[in-house]
Amino acid sequence: MMQTSTPAIVELRHLTFGYGERVILHDVSLRVPHGKITALIGPMGAGKTTTLRLIGGQIRPQSGEVLFEDQDLARMDQTQLYAMRRRMGMLFQFGALFADISVLENVAFPLREHTTLPEAMIRDIVLMKLHAVGLRGARDLMPSDLSGGMTRRVALARAIALDPDLVIYDEPFSGLDPISLHTVAQLIRQLNDSLSLTSIFVSHELEQTFEIADHVIVLADGKVVSEGSPDEMRNSTDPMVHQYVNSLPDGPVGFHYPRVPIEEELGIASPRKARRA
Repeated sequence: MMQTSTPAIVELRHLTFGYGERVILHDVSLRVPHGKITALIGPMGAGKTTTLRLIGGQIRPQSGEVLFEDQDLARMDQTQLYAMRRRMGMLFQFGALFADISVLENVAFPLREHTTLPEAMIRDIVLMKLHAVGLRGARDLMPSDLSGGMTRRVALARAIALDPDLVIYDEPFSGLDPISLHTVAQLIRQLNDSLSLTSIFVSHELEQTFEIADHVIVLADGKVVSEGSPDEMRNSTDPMVHQYVNSLPDGPVGFHYPRVPIEEELGIASPRKARRA
């Protein structure tokens, strides 16, 4: 299996996290294989984006470990954490570009923040990153001039500006038309391979997810319920995975929020009890 034969760049060990009394992740252990594309899928509220935030060091677990190349992010001080984050790129949902600066300046931002490179070199790096996502000609445009797909591609250029080891994507396909969705998906695959990256992303677009992912992890109810290749997920007999992958309305993921019987809440006898009377 990939998760045992391929070294992990990120590993969560017996991790628990929650907000107050609400537990989001409970005793979660998972591995992100080095050099591969890992997808996190599962029902809404399963803890997928929370997992990304833990990997990025934005939040810290209540117990357990978040290891990035065997170093526990949860035990790092701010200086150590910032140094480690330089080795990670992040593509936020919907791009999160700075609205008042140009495409070129958006991609240059992390280079200016985290390096002392001369301006001429920063400009050349930015143009190369924009060229990699097909938008070198859009360097002088403002974010308001971009389509949704172009925005996501500029954000991807910014995410790889520092040549990270790991790129984290939060819902990279959300809100895109079919052409833009396919373009962004293929870019993730191509850049991961050509730049020797490791990628992890959250998505509900299963067709594109299974097309580009090497490894799939299914989260539900705050824990890992299954993991493996896309084909293994498609053919899974696990009830929750089967329901999710096949978009079935009935299964472990219920339509109703947990509740008491409606007859009890309305103070009326159920039809069965009424017949007995």
